[in-house]
Amino acid sequence: MNLDPTQMADWQIAEAAEKNIKPMQEIGEKLGLQEGELIPMGRGVAKIDYNKTWQRLKDAPVGKYVDVTAITPTPLGEGKTTTTMGLVEGLGVIGKKPIGAIRQPSSGPTFNIKGSAAGGGLAQCIPLAPFSLGLTGDFDAITNAHNLSMVALTARMQHENNYDDERLKKIGIKRLDVDPERVQIKWAIDFCAQSLRNITIGKGGKMDGYEMESGFQISVSSELMAILAVANSLADLRNRIGNIVVAYSRSGKEVTTADLEVDGAMTALMIDAINPNLVQTIEGNPVFVHAGPFANIAIGQNSVIADILGIRMGDYLVTESGFAADIGFEKFWNLKCRYSGLKPDAVVIVATVRALKMHGGGPSVKPGKPLDSAYTEENLEMLEKGCANLVAHINIVKQSGVSPVVCINGFYTDTSAEHDLIRRIAKEQGARCAVSEHWLKGGEGAVELAEEVVAACEEENNFDYLYELDMPFKDRVLTIATKIYGASGVEWSREAEEKIALFEADPDVRKMGMCMVKTHLSLSHNPDFKGAPTGWILPIRDVLIYKGAGFVVPVAGDIKLLPGTGSNPGYRQIDVDVNTGKVTGLF
Repeated sequence: MNLDPTQMADWQIAEAAEKNIKPMQEIGEKLGLQEGELIPMGRGVAKIDYNKTWQRLKDAPVGKYVDVTAITPTPLGEGKTTTTMGLVEGLGVIGKKPIGAIRQPSSGPTFNIKGSAAGGGLAQCIPLAPFSLGLTGDFDAITNAHNLSMVALTARMQHENNYDDERLKKIGIKRLDVDPERVQIKWAIDFCAQSLRNITIGKGGKMDGYEMESGFQISVSSELMAILAVANSLADLRNRIGNIVVAYSRSGKEVTTADLEVDGAMTALMIDAINPNLVQTIEGNPVFVHAGPFANIAIGQNSVIADILGIRMGDYLVTESGFAADIGFEKFWNLKCRYSGLKPDAVVIVATVRALKMHGGGPSVKPGKPLDSAYTEENLEMLEKGCANLVAHINIVKQSGVSPVVCINGFYTDTSAEHDLIRRIAKEQGARCAVSEHWLKGGEGAVELAEEVVAACEEENNFDYLYELDMPFKDRVLTIATKIYGASGVEWSREAEEKIALFEADPDVRKMGMCMVKTHLSLSHNPDFKGAPTGWILPIRDVLIYKGAGFVVPVAGDIKLLPGTGSNPGYRQIDVDVNTGKVTGLF
């Protein structure tokens, strides 16, 4: 194929590549899948029967485990998925047997300003349209199961409000006495719909529900999405779903999905979602796609199931963590690796000249608007100043005991002098470094990166967690704030202080993990603080509990669980060719 990413949109490249897409049976054979383990779901898409495959592979030897993270991105992103796809293709070019593992994109970004998450140029996964538009229905299952729990809760509140205890007893219902001001979850929708953040439900008569304040959250922030990401079996999934705390009673008692007797039905809706999805890169390498939680408001990882399967099927399993090392890698390191029992052999930090210039004082970068010429013209002074952000992320990864590999995700507007400057700084910090042109050249452009990753995987490392689970919650937050974000301290709101004290007093909660909620646009809580800011205090305004997923969630700064839609959203460009049925305009 003679494809030029400088002259073609990503969807046009994907459409051309899909003419030569490999049959899923062939991809399954690459993975060593046996009869009945591959579940075809259409041209170029399949699921893997997790239970059958795991029973065969659970004692198999494991390959090398590589995580891809990044520096603090511009609002346009820094190409982590593109780099993940490029690294997988590059490893294939040098004769290895690689597998990628990424998250499924949410319809929120896909139809908004960020676009899909398939990668880009000659380093993307295909088929693009199914991947971007729901794939095999996992997100629909999560959204429906989440909303079923809200249906069960609000119906129960209505019935308890309308019926006396004797009537409830006759129909076999025990009064839960839900406190309408302590409902912990909202309705779910997989779009960026800011007008649904805060709503009033139940208006009308007594047969129209229980009137109260409510709202929506984006589906990827649902605890069910986190549970899909961390569960290791159907039994584990079922148990975790039953532990979800949806509300509290007026006496302060937890009200769970098991109390509402809806946990079994929720699991039934998600029974197929536990099987990871399988697609391929443009060059025919296998890619697992499973789960899709955001990293700024959730755990930000593809599933444990995808990783523990994939690492037993290939030489190298390249997984991806959302956003930058302060968020995605920190959660990979201290949450996901605890759940999976896996330890990384190498960690790739993706950096771009564009983002480093932004951190060096470059003009504002806004999606949908042309880049300022400062980002396409050489400016070594601005670039060197911005490398403070790269240094901070190198040091974050080094704290885990793993030596990082800096990947300069090359743009065709970059200069050799700019790349040489970043290489020098990365190596001074004790990191390997490679320039990769996977976007422009595919696997051939990622050979240097692949070779550096292979070399890094052969080095001994001292991977260990940042904190132990017996460390008090407030001390954990302080440790993350000071050692990872670079804060001087932590400030707790009264509400957050009260909640964390209650959670600390609960022996079932005390040793759970910690999943921070924070902006991805800065090492700090403030998206306007660029570079590597110092002398600031991290404000914790709230603390959530995800008892089914198994972690406490401190919320830093002003961040929403339902993003908004921008003024120039992606859905304006998406259409369908009515003669061929091909989707156009995805990016």
